[in-house]
Amino acid sequence: MDQSRILQILEKISSVKIAVYGDFCLDSYWVMDNSGSEMSIETGLWTETVARHYHTPGGAGNVVANLAALKPASIQVIGTVGNDMQGRELTTQLQNLGADTSSLFIQKDHFNTYNYLKRLVDGKEEPRIDFGVYNRRSTETDQKLLDALENALQQYDALIFNQQVTGSINNESFIDGANQLFAKYSNKMVMLDSRHFNDRFEHTFLKANDREIASLTGLQVNPGTNVPVADVKRYGQEIFDKYKKPVFVTCGERGIIAFDENGHHEILGLQLKNKLDTVGAGDTAISSISLCLAAGFSPEEAASFGNFAAAVTVQKLYTTGTANPEEILNISKDPDLIFNADLAENERNAVYYPDTDFELCAPEVLEKLGHIRHAVFDHDGTISSLRQGWEEIMEPVMMKSILGSQYDSIDAGTFHKIREDVKLFIHKTTGIQTIYQMEGLVNLVREFGYVPEDQILDKFQYKQLYNDGLMEMVNKRMEKLVNGELGQEDYTMKGAVAFLYQLKERGVTMYLASGTDAEDVRNEAEMLGYADLFNGGIYGALKDYTKFSKKMIIEKIIYDNNLNGNELAVFGDGPDEIREGRRAGGISVGITSNEVQRFGHNAAKRPRLVKAGAQLLIPDFSQYKKLINLLFQESINYAEA
Repeated sequence: MDQSRILQILEKISSVKIAVYGDFCLDSYWVMDNSGSEMSIETGLWTETVARHYHTPGGAGNVVANLAALKPASIQVIGTVGNDMQGRELTTQLQNLGADTSSLFIQKDHFNTYNYLKRLVDGKEEPRIDFGVYNRRSTETDQKLLDALENALQQYDALIFNQQVTGSINNESFIDGANQLFAKYSNKMVMLDSRHFNDRFEHTFLKANDREIASLTGLQVNPGTNVPVADVKRYGQEIFDKYKKPVFVTCGERGIIAFDENGHHEILGLQLKNKLDTVGAGDTAISSISLCLAAGFSPEEAASFGNFAAAVTVQKLYTTGTANPEEILNISKDPDLIFNADLAENERNAVYYPDTDFELCAPEVLEKLGHIRHAVFDHDGTISSLRQGWEEIMEPVMMKSILGSQYDSIDAGTFHKIREDVKLFIHKTTGIQTIYQMEGLVNLVREFGYVPEDQILDKFQYKQLYNDGLMEMVNKRMEKLVNGELGQEDYTMKGAVAFLYQLKERGVTMYLASGTDAEDVRNEAEMLGYADLFNGGIYGALKDYTKFSKKMIIEKIIYDNNLNGNELAVFGDGPDEIREGRRAGGISVGITSNEVQRFGHNAAKRPRLVKAGAQLLIPDFSQYKKLINLLFQESINYAEA
């Protein structure tokens, strides 16, 4: 979905009137800091102290917050609160969002406002404290709600029916009454999202997650288990065929699948490099999807729009966030998609090209082969192993930068938790320019908060710290090359140089593009004896880092040479080049290289390359003759290969 279409959606949403029924909750956050603790004179116990606290609408309230962020014409709230402080605070917050709360009814007896108290200790959420779990809604309250629902179905363009709290619907008569209304106004859009009653309501659109859609077909799915996308497509189609109303299934990082009379529409998830908090993502999805549908757009477009909106909110930590128009537009610019998420996590489902070690992640790529004229190569880990082990240098640099003076004294548990976060960050950013990794490091240092603000370095200073350690290692290896102690074959991936010569013989123009500094890339390629093969040029990071990226190189090659996508191949062991090759419509070949032994498969690289869009995976270039025959669709002489 391009930017112009998103702008059209946002413009039409501004005229939509929408109502929300649901379990309206107040989320309360306490940021704990016991440095101010004192012993209570009355109890003799140490106090728990709160540094700051804040409240946000939760449950259906978060749906309203997400709707409000997209600025529809009006929002009607239909629900119940208690006669208590939390209910008054929640009502005020909903009114501040611009919502009409005249149908937010107060039940004085046997009802406390749903309130979720979340204590944050050292950035980690402690077990939640829940209020309202013993509520019993009266039949009188139910009738008020049903009357308000009918009014909304008459006066509004769409209704979101959102049920999340266990036991929040306690009278069978309410379900019967709602179904009668949904049948009476079956021409109106009612979007159902119910944690416990999805199978009890009729004449509604449906938003469910992958486990919920499986359970609707009678299957029992363990909590936390991902249902394979192929199965979701079957289950979702079964539910659509049964009710004949659009169905939307959210699948976490794997995206959203929409079902309508035209079949299923798979919207891929987005690769996100930041820390993620998925709380409230479903609320964002149902809000944005419902507004899009109410504005007259198709289920496929609504799912795509909702996918972008949810990708915004999962990056907002320690709050049930929302996505505004500007944020949705920003994240939809050249989004990094997640391909084949199920295949990435399950190597047992790998399919190999006959008589080779080549995994076909996207078998349809076979139809594109035979036309390659240009080829882009990543350097480190793809051709060269001179920089093997760079992660082991970057990790301690990042750890020492994040922890500062507490590096040697912090407790082991915290140290290991931060190290896992650092490892994940490095894993996600492999292949991009070092300066962008250091930009991320600055954010991590600030986020963890162990280093005073005036002692935080900038990205260039952190890059220098990393480069100093890295070049010490690389220079020692290059010295062995110069002295003749080791040769080209000791620092290149098996078969890589021979493969380059095969491409040269076929007239392929080759380019070397690395996130390493350009001068270092050229020097290392020359030392290893293959710089002259890259007649298209050798590229790397520049002092003005905004003027180089692998994306820029690939786009320039296609533009300058007027290429069709199948005339360009991209080879690399990092997600950056694979992603950009796939985005450009080229043939993306991932290298799952074991850089230590310089041949063989490194299973750790496979998931990130598959998700980035690799259509073909190879462990190394040892079967380069078979690879040439495959890529150029030449007849295979197995005796030679």
